[in-house]
Amino acid sequence: MNCRFDNRPLTEVFVDLGFSPPSNAFLTREQLEGPEVYYPLKLYVSERTFLVQIAEYKKAADIFTHDYAYFSSFSTTWLKHAEAYATMAAARFGLGRNSQVVEVASNDGYLLQYFQQQGIPVLGVEPSANVAAAAQAKGIETWVDFFGADLARKLVSSGRQADLIAGNNVFAHVPDLNDFVVGLKIALKPQGVITLEFPHLLQLVEHNQFDTIYHEHFSYFSLHSAALVLRRHGLEVFDVDELPTHGGSLRVYARHMEDTTKPTSPQVASLLAKENARDLCSLDYYRGFQGKVNKVKDAFLRFLLERKAAGEKVAAYGAAAKGNTLLNYCGVRPDLLPFVVDASPHKQGKFLPGSHIPVVDESFIRSERPAFIVILPWNIQDEIIRQLSYARDWGARFVVAIPQLTIL
Repeated sequence: MNCRFDNRPLTEVFVDLGFSPPSNAFLTREQLEGPEVYYPLKLYVSERTFLVQIAEYKKAADIFTHDYAYFSSFSTTWLKHAEAYATMAAARFGLGRNSQVVEVASNDGYLLQYFQQQGIPVLGVEPSANVAAAAQAKGIETWVDFFGADLARKLVSSGRQADLIAGNNVFAHVPDLNDFVVGLKIALKPQGVITLEFPHLLQLVEHNQFDTIYHEHFSYFSLHSAALVLRRHGLEVFDVDELPTHGGSLRVYARHMEDTTKPTSPQVASLLAKENARDLCSLDYYRGFQGKVNKVKDAFLRFLLERKAAGEKVAAYGAAAKGNTLLNYCGVRPDLLPFVVDASPHKQGKFLPGSHIPVVDESFIRSERPAFIVILPWNIQDEIIRQLSYARDWGARFVVAIPQLTIL
């Protein structure tokens, strides 16, 4: 494949997770009888920019469809994160009734609702019609479309150029990276601010978070590679936060390069120095990751097989995309993990892609009383453990597989 940033060939494989169906392509019972399409899940790293990426095997337009299964508002942890961000951003950047906030990939309005509650005008851009409809039902204006240069020009022509553009967990989802960043440049007012949140590649490598790799994550960024992409299109990172979300994320703050009103925080140079000290700009840093991944696979399968041999029930919680990557790479099927519980009614009654494990509601935890509960979305494990604390009454134990198999 060619690099989606500089369009030059890529030859260095970062990790190969075999073949897998799209992680959010949940199946109905009727679809279990039909064929299922699998795509390669192989990542490359650029020797020039150190941007880690996957080819667009599955087109974005075929992933973010009218029946997309992920709704952000079903995680209380994520809602608290969104509310705290909205409060911070409004105060830091002086946003008010005469401002314009635009969120790219705004999902079900989980974030914009908190700006709207402060009386700040908002506009969401969301390609998945069903998810956008949930935001619209909350009274949040949402355009159903993919964000890029063309849509940014429409925003400008409609008088919606932004004081703040928020992009939470969208930068990784963009197949045409250059067009997306050109759109950010166009849609931003001369003294506006862009914030982008994305999982930090350093955390992925050092904490073995290979389950955050799936087909709708086209790119995996360090601060170095993200700043490089933005700078090419006239945007400069002037601040950065390290966040605990998704196992360790970055929030970068960017402005127009010609905007002199926002000095660059020393945190930017500090984090770039940290990445350089860890050799993120060396191919040697990325080699050997496959071996770490395989150790997790071996340990997780051994655990499930031993539990089955002992006649102990195992269940899973959280029909998350990361869980589907783990289960499919490990070859787990219902004989080893008979069901997964999820809070979202949009997933309940369906089956996980690839593994065909049924997704059920939480009542199954109480009725089946499993001895072990595998937490697939380990990034919100504290929230899940609190929610299911009653399972301790019959001696149930919680398990995570990443970064290594741990019985909590």
